[in-house]
Amino acid sequence: MNQAVRYSLRALAGTLLMFAFNVAVSAQCAMCRASLSGSNNAHFIKTFNIAVLVLLTPPVAMFCAAFFILKRQANRQNVEELGD
Repeated sequence: MNQAVRYSLRALAGTLLMFAFNVAVSAQCAMCRASLSGSNNAHFIKTFNIAVLVLLTPPVAMFCAAFFILKRQANRQNVEELGD
C-alpha cells in the first residue's frame, strides 16, 4: 500500500477515534462563552459549538496539507542527496 494512503488512513482513523470518544468540549473563545452563558437554550449552545468546529476544519486541513507537501518534498531531497 502506498505510504501516502497509509498516512491518510491513519489520520482518518485518529480523527474518527477523537470524535468517537468526544467529551463535551467548549470550542469557544472567552467572549463567546461569556455571551452564551446567559442563554438557557442548550440546543443553541450545542449547535454553536459544532459550528465553531466546522469552521475550524478548513484552516486545519490547509495546514496539514501544507505540512504534508513540505515533508514529502524534504523526503525527496533527502533521497536525491543519498543517491548522489
